[in-house]
Amino acid sequence: MKRQHLLLAVAGIAALALFPVAITNPYYVHLLETIMIYAIVLFGLDIVVGYTGQVSLGHSGLFGIGAYTAGVLVLKLGAGLWLTLPAAVVVTAAFGALLALPALRVTGPYLAMVTLAFGTIIQILINEMSFLTEGPLGIKVEKPSMFGHKLDEREFYWLVAALLVLALVFVHRVLRSHLGRAFEALRGSPVASDCMGVSVYRYKVYAFVVSAGLAGLAGSLYAYSEQYISPNTYNFELTVMFLLAVIMGGRKTRSGSLLGAAIVVLLPKLLDDIVMFRWVAVLMAVAVAVGAAVALRRGRSTLKAVAIPVLGTVALAAVSFRLQTMTDWRLSIFGLITLFVVYYLQEGIVGFVRQALNLKARPTDDAEETDASHLPAVGDALSTAQAGSDELLRAEGVLMQFGGLKALNEVDLSIKRGTIHGLIGPNGSGKSTMMNVLTGIYQPTAGKVAFGGASLVGRTSSDIALSGVARTFQNVQLFGEMTALQNVMVGLHHTFGSHLLDVALHLPRYLRENRAATARGMGLLKFVGLDGLAHEEARNLPYGKQRLLEIARALALDPQLLLLDEPAAGLTAPDIKELVSYIRKIREHGVTVILIEHHMDVVMSMCDTVSVLDFGQKIAEGLPAQVQADPKVIEAYLGGEAAAHAA
Repeated sequence: MKRQHLLLAVAGIAALALFPVAITNPYYVHLLETIMIYAIVLFGLDIVVGYTGQVSLGHSGLFGIGAYTAGVLVLKLGAGLWLTLPAAVVVTAAFGALLALPALRVTGPYLAMVTLAFGTIIQILINEMSFLTEGPLGIKVEKPSMFGHKLDEREFYWLVAALLVLALVFVHRVLRSHLGRAFEALRGSPVASDCMGVSVYRYKVYAFVVSAGLAGLAGSLYAYSEQYISPNTYNFELTVMFLLAVIMGGRKTRSGSLLGAAIVVLLPKLLDDIVMFRWVAVLMAVAVAVGAAVALRRGRSTLKAVAIPVLGTVALAAVSFRLQTMTDWRLSIFGLITLFVVYYLQEGIVGFVRQALNLKARPTDDAEETDASHLPAVGDALSTAQAGSDELLRAEGVLMQFGGLKALNEVDLSIKRGTIHGLIGPNGSGKSTMMNVLTGIYQPTAGKVAFGGASLVGRTSSDIALSGVARTFQNVQLFGEMTALQNVMVGLHHTFGSHLLDVALHLPRYLRENRAATARGMGLLKFVGLDGLAHEEARNLPYGKQRLLEIARALALDPQLLLLDEPAAGLTAPDIKELVSYIRKIREHGVTVILIEHHMDVVMSMCDTVSVLDFGQKIAEGLPAQVQADPKVIEAYLGGEAAAHAA
């Protein structure tokens, strides 16, 4: 951590600790306490929403489970803090797993509906299970004791502050590790994640369980803070507030979660006081106007884009001075402010400020701050493939049928170890479908596929990738919001054996693995000439560089077989020449290559064997010169009449 960041962190912790000393009014102490508890929930919710890209509407239910776990243990067993807090985390994480295992097999609105139903069921169960939860009467919970001393309001505030800091450090470390990269990769491209050995389903569940544990911790603290819990607290409105807080503050930032928590706690309070609301409305109008002016001056926005936000906030400030009371307008204004932030500040308030002031986000990954000055040689970065039998992959009678369409029709393929095998054919001939079958994206309708003697049929894409089959995609599938180095580090995910505890405590095992993987990742970037762009977001790279980055990421899997799907598509002549040299170097390290390509000069100059597909059937196979002269191939590419003239 840089010195200035360390000083800011110390200053922030000191300010939190001194707040109840400087402000003795218990109302304001309790208000900040609530903000900190909500922030812990949002740290976890942001993992699910901001990083994995899933929409959860069940976090109020998880929050309630944490609260009632603590409440029931206190009511029935008189349990102390040392039991209730860990129990709340474990029980809520278990419920999170039970929810995630079936729910995360669906996506989009279906996932939102499943998690919403879960939250509703939890609220009903809490209300009906009066033998355990006291039902509608709720449970009274006194402030906890520590070491025989009952905590007062200020002392409990300090406990919440300490746990907030610990939760912040925990989440920060997890999201900067290989686990965080796996979570973020799921949002960027689930298909590419699976093909990099990162199981989409497994890590969605992992993220949800971690998020649920944090919600449980916050819920148990909330029970002690409020000293009374009832079923009506953990309703749909609370879930929506949590989700809005993440969006309004800014996803993928801990500062955004803190800001979002402050907004959803304080904004309703501010709307109760007309004088305070006027001040806030004026300050917001000034802030938006200044931000818009800075963005226009630096050319980061247009007058049309900033006009509505500026005019809207100015109008809100003007209207505030026309109102005499907030009673009739409170909900309407709250809704308008929320709609404005969500619609016009899609990166949240933190994202808006960064964009307006042209501030770059700090590196979000341990790899970004690891010293990689001692890079491995290019030959060391690219592992030599294992020796074995002459035939590496064999496909027999592969049939891939979509309804009545046979995309692949009884295709046989034999790939020799250490060769470059071309797979060509006109558009729609089934080449990419064959790639998808070989990598587990599609399960063949019939036929056999064996790699190294082991069947690939029925195995997941992540399992196939970890067995030594890597690929690139016809349409580039990079993780756009991640840097070039982070993309390659996703491919190196399989080199990490560290678990959650290793990451959270920064144990030597994790630090050692991270240093080794970072050095290896930089070496692979150096191999394809991208080491100078290691810290640039993938979406900002030129198209040709994105193609090379995909190859470097695939090589991070230490593959025996590399499938390249039209790697030269869209490249300039110099880029193609550079690409050819890299593919030859890859083959020199013993990596077998299957190359799909429309540039015939590339195929004919590099490939040892070429197979030709047309309408899902293999029509020719052999040496490049033989295939090029085959009448069936000429007819497939040129048509029957043109082929006759060519003959």
